[in-house]
Amino acid sequence: MADVRDVNLNRLAIFVAVVDAGSLTAAAARLGLAKTMVSTHMQRLEAEVGASLLVRTTRRLGVTEAGRAFYDASVKILRATEDALNALSGETAPVRGMLRVSSPIDYGALVVAPALVELRRTHPQLDVELLCSDQYVDLIAEGIDVAIRLGRLADSNYRAVKLGSFVKWIVASPAFVDTWGKPSTPADLPALPFCALTVLPRPLTLELRRADGETASVRCENALLANTADACRAATLAAGGFGLLTDFSVDGDVAAGRLIRLMPEWASAAAGIQAVFPPTSHPPAKVRALIDTLRKRLAASDATR
Repeated sequence: MADVRDVNLNRLAIFVAVVDAGSLTAAAARLGLAKTMVSTHMQRLEAEVGASLLVRTTRRLGVTEAGRAFYDASVKILRATEDALNALSGETAPVRGMLRVSSPIDYGALVVAPALVELRRTHPQLDVELLCSDQYVDLIAEGIDVAIRLGRLADSNYRAVKLGSFVKWIVASPAFVDTWGKPSTPADLPALPFCALTVLPRPLTLELRRADGETASVRCENALLANTADACRAATLAAGGFGLLTDFSVDGDVAAGRLIRLMPEWASAAAGIQAVFPPTSHPPAKVRALIDTLRKRLAASDATR
């Protein structure tokens, strides 16, 4: 039986990174180590615990049954250690290291990127990497510290903190209004060209809510389809159709007169803006700092909208 005193606990973090990344090469890149060093650590760890943890072939790397059980235990040990260190450091923990953040494309460009710039000005020892994608990102596999997600969250073991909320406005360009006029009720919308976002579950269906609580559901058929919110906004600005676009992405266009808000008493139901991160009782200082920065910026933006 292996003695815990014979095990180099630093190798647990390397082992977890190897399993999460799926290869020695990817783990080495993530950890900033040479592949040969990672391989040596894994060989020594297996010798220390007295069991084979990984199955190496020319094409892939697998995990043995014992390795899977040891991985689960290692994750718990590392999380418990991280929680203990964060609890000790409390609010005095320095904000430094690498912070990797994922976000939807439009929200990342409009909101998250400026927030990260502000965060780095306040904490110059912090390095940041922003990954923008409208596709689901696996936090563990991609080594993400925080994912910013809009709308309903899928069930998961991750922690989530609400940062704020958004709604979608019905908007169109002045040129579009000159050609098609202004609709007066949701029932008028299906007759108009619509710029639809295809990554949504039902891109052609508009679920609307009026300020007094009345709801309406309409389906548009005459649509220009695009797979990013930025493309839908561009098509709406070019009078390709009306759009149902997030308030944070078009409030500047509405204020400048580039877009007109149609039927302003109608909008989508409010949806949440969430910060999602791996489960821990005490999030790292860099994660807490980002959450605080985003909350303050969103509150200031809401106050002026």
